Amino acid sequence: MWPTNWATPRRMRRCRKACGSATTDWFWATPTTPPSGPTPPGWRRGCLTTPRPVRRRRSPPGRRRLPRRVFGGRSRSSDPPRGCGGGSATLFPPMANAREIKKRMKAVGNIRRITKTMQMIATSRYARAQQAAVATKPYTEGVFELVTELAAKAGNVSHPLIDGPAGGPKGNEVVLVLASNRGLCGPYNGNVLRAALAYAREAGLYGPKKSRDGILEVSGKKAVAFFRFAGAKIDTVHSQFGDKPRYEDVEQLAESYMDRFVTGQISAVRVAYMRYISASRQKPEVMQLLPLKPPAKATDAGPKGPAVEYEFSPPPAELLKDLLPQTVKASLFQAFTDSVVSEHVSRMIAMKAATDNAGKMGKALQRKYNRARQSQITTELTEIISGAAALE
Repeated sequence: MWPTNWATPRRMRRCRKACGSATTDWFWATPTTPPSGPTPPGWRRGCLTTPRPVRRRRSPPGRRRLPRRVFGGRSRSSDPPRGCGGGSATLFPPMANAREIKKRMKAVGNIRRITKTMQMIATSRYARAQQAAVATKPYTEGVFELVTELAAKAGNVSHPLIDGPAGGPKGNEVVLVLASNRGLCGPYNGNVLRAALAYAREAGLYGPKKSRDGILEVSGKKAVAFFRFAGAKIDTVHSQFGDKPRYEDVEQLAESYMDRFVTGQISAVRVAYMRYISASRQKPEVMQLLPLKPPAKATDAGPKGPAVEYEFSPPPAELLKDLLPQTVKASLFQAFTDSVVSEHVSRMIAMKAATDNAGKMGKALQRKYNRARQSQITTELTEIISGAAALE
């Protein structure tokens, strides 16, 4: 029977040196009759005297198993099975000396002081930002209520910010993403950026199902780094907004959006931001800024009581022309203030959790240090007693 393994010229030379045989012939990987004549494709010349040992098949790199070297584990190659005698298996790692534990305790203490300081800074900034957001929200709600009442009086409302330019929208959609410039704020940036990316995929602006082009505008270094890593094209980066967005800057940005929308350069504006609900709840949201949704009709009885009759001068239709742009500006400024408050409260919660975890780790290291120090003292006493006994 012919050999069922492969042979190489290197193996043939090694076989000739080992057994002194030059008997070679053609064979395939199955026990068949060797061919005659020229070498057919796929056949190899091998030694018939000393068969080549069959090598163990190796797994592909993606599925290759690594040796088990875990905490308190052992290597399969040299250590005996668990429960057998002999070998150098260590079920428990050796206890670190007191000096190494002391260094780690010092490092953990430094980290805890840093996170505690960042928590205090975030708390103070959150208090100031919350005051600004709370002061802005009544103005925004009042503008929307006034627009609703005017729309009920005016009847059918027609405005370029609602209907768009004549002939329909022609430009691309703008997506404005509001993120932070710094990290260490928990899931704040991740939730906002994932919400923006999910909307872009759903709207066909990004991904394998992309059907139309969009304009991506971002505010915050974290958003810039995220979309560059994702391979998305960033058209505009707004770096003038920081922890304290000014109303003048937001007003200028809103006016540029309204001018581009009315002239037909863009078809819509969406804002992805973190909506602030309370200190324990924030929700990522993609808000439609333009076109404005038609105002809802005011009812006779609402949550704040019966509607009140007003006399308007000038007429409601003319007042709406001035109030609708203010609605866009107020909505955009509210999104910026909510983003700032959500960032500070997320950083405050994240740093508090990090401070608590560092404190727990410090206590665990202190107990470990006490045990190591006790073991070291016991060993030193044992050596002293043994030395004294040897001198007697």
